[in-house]
Amino acid sequence: MPQLDTSTWFINIVSMILTLFIVFQLKISKHSYPTHPEAKTTKMTKHLTPWESKWTKIYSPLSLPQQ
Repeated sequence: MPQLDTSTWFINIVSMILTLFIVFQLKISKHSYPTHPEAKTTKMTKHLTPWESKWTKIYSPLSLPQQ
């Protein structure tokens, strides 16, 4: 059975990583980012729902009395 030749694996992996790095750098450099980003002001709105004003109790089906 022939031996697997792994002598070219290192250069293949290094060249692949380098190529991916260059491709991603080119893709990122084409984006235009705003020069002065500003924070948006968000208003907190309070929604009043009936279950917020009172306590509710959740019963487990196993803790209910037997019928």
